Amino acid sequence: MVMCNFQKWEEQLKLLYETYMRICKAEDVKYKKDIIATQEEVIKLEEKLGTSIPLSLRNTFLKMSKAIEFSAFLPQDFSLPKELKGIFSAYFTISLNEMMEAEESRRSWVDGCFSNVEDDYDKVWHNKLGFMTVGTGDVIAFDLSDSKEDKRVVYLSHDGCESHGVVLGETFADYFDSLLLIGGCGNEDWQMMPFINNVKGFDAYSENANTYRKLIGLKL
Repeated sequence: MVMCNFQKWEEQLKLLYETYMRICKAEDVKYKKDIIATQEEVIKLEEKLGTSIPLSLRNTFLKMSKAIEFSAFLPQDFSLPKELKGIFSAYFTISLNEMMEAEESRRSWVDGCFSNVEDDYDKVWHNKLGFMTVGTGDVIAFDLSDSKEDKRVVYLSHDGCESHGVVLGETFADYFDSLLLIGGCGNEDWQMMPFINNVKGFDAYSENANTYRKLIGLKL
């Protein structure tokens, strides 16, 4: 299990920004990090959510930032090998507001489409806690059935993709640490799956991850 290393994450975020600025148009790269959250802000969000925020994300809000936003869109002519062809961006938003929106989106999908807990596909949407929305309508969430205080991160797909329920990290810290090491790929499932080990989530040292880092010029 990866522990939160906020100094390392700060350095990696800066390195990601500098890396994408070298290969993308300046207007296509954005990075914003807000101040840390107050205890009151976190508690207020937890009251709205009706549950506590898993430990490593809670600590990230309180000790690193209440809002981290990163996006970079690769040039249209950027050459990628076949196994990475689906990647067109780096994107993630980790924030108090985003978490509320993601959980509201998850609940909406449950109420409107996936209410049957007896159905194998529907039930994956249940007993989860959203923390990041995906442009396609999917949700990245915590699995509240995980017995650990720091819950595993999973992908929730609304349109029948094989990625539905796939583990992205054993904890938020595992997920985010590996995401930054890979190069911050987009949060659609097809952008992430080339880097996913179906058992443990992101594999930041896989052949695909090494290839992508080399192509964008990201040095660890």
